[in-house]
Amino acid sequence: MKRFRFAAGTALALLASTTAMAQPKCGQFTIAMIPDTQNYTDYTHQKAAGYPLDGVELFYEQMRWIAANARSAGGDIVFATQVGDVWQHYSEWTDPEHEARGFKAMPNSGSSEVAEGPRKETRAFEIPAAIRGFEILKGKLPFSVVPGNHDYDALWTDPAYPPQPERKDSLRIGLRHLGGLDGFRSAFSDQSEFFKGQPWYVDAHDGGADSAQLFTVGKCRFLHIGLQFDAPDASLAWAKRVLHRFPGVPTIVSTHKYLDRDGSHADTPALDQSILDHRDNNPQMVWDKLISENDQIFLVLSGHIGGQGYSVDRNLAGHEVHQMLADYQGRWQVAKELGWKNANATLGDGWMRLLTFRLDGSKPSVRVRTWSTFYKKFSTELPDYAAWYKAHEGMAKLSDAEYLKRDDFSFELPDYQARFGRK
Repeated sequence: MKRFRFAAGTALALLASTTAMAQPKCGQFTIAMIPDTQNYTDYTHQKAAGYPLDGVELFYEQMRWIAANARSAGGDIVFATQVGDVWQHYSEWTDPEHEARGFKAMPNSGSSEVAEGPRKETRAFEIPAAIRGFEILKGKLPFSVVPGNHDYDALWTDPAYPPQPERKDSLRIGLRHLGGLDGFRSAFSDQSEFFKGQPWYVDAHDGGADSAQLFTVGKCRFLHIGLQFDAPDASLAWAKRVLHRFPGVPTIVSTHKYLDRDGSHADTPALDQSILDHRDNNPQMVWDKLISENDQIFLVLSGHIGGQGYSVDRNLAGHEVHQMLADYQGRWQVAKELGWKNANATLGDGWMRLLTFRLDGSKPSVRVRTWSTFYKKFSTELPDYAAWYKAHEGMAKLSDAEYLKRDDFSFELPDYQARFGRK
């Protein structure tokens, strides 16, 4: 397997080697990638809870900016994908489906405030806040939302894998399991106000926890598949059926946990449900069972792990699959500037990813930029960008220039025409 990753001194542009083929004209267009929004909708990050601003307003501003720059409003954004962890807290200790399957539960160790237990504010404030945010996008452009680990109803520790405080790795908190998507479905089911009856919302599974969207740009069609966290076997089987329904259509997959900062397929044992439940699949399994086997998937987007990551793997057909991580939830420069002292009260500072596609011509490419709707600037336009975030995101060893390239770069799609030129 040939893999390209972010690394010091490594050029991000890939060599192009394409053959001239007749290709439909797509025109230039942009996809908005919305990283984890959990800290904006967190009920503790609002003025009513003593926070210096209403974090949810930063989330709403992101949605307003996307709507204002949508193709329908004269801009060039044709699709938006939110990659999970829409809200912060859990609402139940366990879910009925896992209880019926014989799963046992014990309280979580005190590794974080979120893991301490369910909160009534999840359904009273956080989920309604998320719904209000996506109402801003309703009718403006096609979009997708997938559940991240925080968007499940319940989080508990499996008694068979209790905490091991003496360990230095993530197993010190034991193995935890997630269950229940009633809260997520209350906002984003296939029958929700956002998706029911929309011609671009072409399929769903598990009540909308997995979903598929088809959007057209110029004379080109694109398929997007959204997968739930550690997508179970049934989700992957459904995704294959969708791909077979739209054979050869260039496909983008969004899921919450997939890529790590070093470009590897993320594997966090303390959150790896596949260890506890044979139905679930960790990122490497998702690659092996779905992405590598289906040649029309050319791009995978994910969040979950703070920072940025990028890599290219070759699938079983020998073609490139570009994979990207972006998660800015741990950033709290905005709060610092407002005099907030608690480093745990992070927001995300309004940052999101913009992927601009230029697929016509002999060298199809994608330009990746990172934009803050709070600072109203791209990452490269802020002189202190690296100083603010580099060390906090575990990349202090990188030079400022290397760090900046993780949020502003281009890559070519040298085999795009060979795969999709006549579609």
